[in-house]
Amino acid sequence: MQTRAFAIAAAAFATPSLTFASDLDGAALSVAWALPFAGVLLSIALLPLLAPALWHHHFGKIAAGWGLAFLLPFAAAAGAHAALAVTIHALLAEYLPFIILLAALFAVAGGICVRGNLHGTPALNTGLLALGTVLASVMGTTGASMLLIRPLIRANDNRRHVVHVIVFFIFLVANAGGSLTPLGDPPLFLGFLKGVDFFWTARHVFPSMAFLCVALLVIFYFLDRHYFLNREERKPAGSDPTPDSPIRFEGKFNFVLLAVIVALVLMSGVWSPGVAFDVMGTPLELQNLVRDMALVAVILLSLKLTPAAARAGNEFSWGPMLEVAKLFAAIFLTIVPVIAMLRAGEQGAFAAVVRAVTGPDGRPNDAMYFWMTGLLSSFLDNAPTYLVFFNTASGDARELMGAMASTLAAISAGAVFMGANSYIGNAPNMMVKAIAEERGIRMPSFFGYMAWSCGILVPLFIVMTFIFFI
Repeated sequence: MQTRAFAIAAAAFATPSLTFASDLDGAALSVAWALPFAGVLLSIALLPLLAPALWHHHFGKIAAGWGLAFLLPFAAAAGAHAALAVTIHALLAEYLPFIILLAALFAVAGGICVRGNLHGTPALNTGLLALGTVLASVMGTTGASMLLIRPLIRANDNRRHVVHVIVFFIFLVANAGGSLTPLGDPPLFLGFLKGVDFFWTARHVFPSMAFLCVALLVIFYFLDRHYFLNREERKPAGSDPTPDSPIRFEGKFNFVLLAVIVALVLMSGVWSPGVAFDVMGTPLELQNLVRDMALVAVILLSLKLTPAAARAGNEFSWGPMLEVAKLFAAIFLTIVPVIAMLRAGEQGAFAAVVRAVTGPDGRPNDAMYFWMTGLLSSFLDNAPTYLVFFNTASGDARELMGAMASTLAAISAGAVFMGANSYIGNAPNMMVKAIAEERGIRMPSFFGYMAWSCGILVPLFIVMTFIFFI
């Protein structure tokens, strides 16, 4: 009933000029058109905490309801043809490439199982965190997290204090490590789909990423060393459930498939044959179609060739991927009018947002872009937050990579780094927490985790603001 009431109310704000997605006049749209998008994000942020059973069983229906809350009034105002054109553009041109890449990384990483066990010393733990940080930009934060979290837990299962190990793993592997390539974190792949060069982020975000990651690794080493040297740290002799044994990999063929994924994404950014197929006003370029079809083939190969024992060892299931797929379908639909209003600048309904990130001289305020993108990414999903501020700044990838390079770097850093501020800032955070709790580790509560992030990450972000964004 509430969704229907909103649809009727939102339709009243519509203007006759609404046509295709690319032709939306953001200056003519009321802020009511942003309510479905806000509803999706608030549902993702709040319902898992306030109504976990409802969310677990019905998140797909809730996401679909918000998608319809946009599409139905849009169709009533602009016509069914325009609504279909908007849907095709959002799903074919943007959503499907995004979700296919995530699924490929998820499937391939889930087929690599690390067997054996090492001894969790401060040096080893720091090395594993550093390795995961590097891998995150190659196989994605989700892939690197799923590959290394279980070996890290096994290496430390003879120690009493391991919560800090998991917290820093979330900081580094599940977030900051994915800041160098479009493969690393979903926001950056969205930027790639919008025209940002594959290696642009590595060149412009690396200094701030290196500062943050090195600082976190140093802090972690001394904190872990403090616990390790404590006499009460280790459990009684003979109680180690997984004695040390040589490391070996199952599903090694997936490393080859991972290299194929990297090559395919690079190919789509370098090869431009100039061939495109028009689907109701949405151009689908040949290189992107080839990439996406080949990525689907990679998924099928991984499922067929990976030994069943490897996926069983990783407790692999498609559940998390299906959740992401359903939620992002709604996000990509409902964000259409939001982007149009942001592109309208001072003439749009979000003029206050534009003014907040713009200095008195009319130039973008990089520090504000870093913090506003980051704070929203802390409690909403960082991928749509990145899109919002990407379009607030300009929406033109060439301009953002050129004269506004520092602004795009600030947006990229804020979206990726500050996804670590809360459990809900980035999808791998919750996945890592769930796996740790399954293994008997008593993880901090939502606010307990934020005490860690506010005490460690926020001071580093403040220092980074003065070094890199002012």
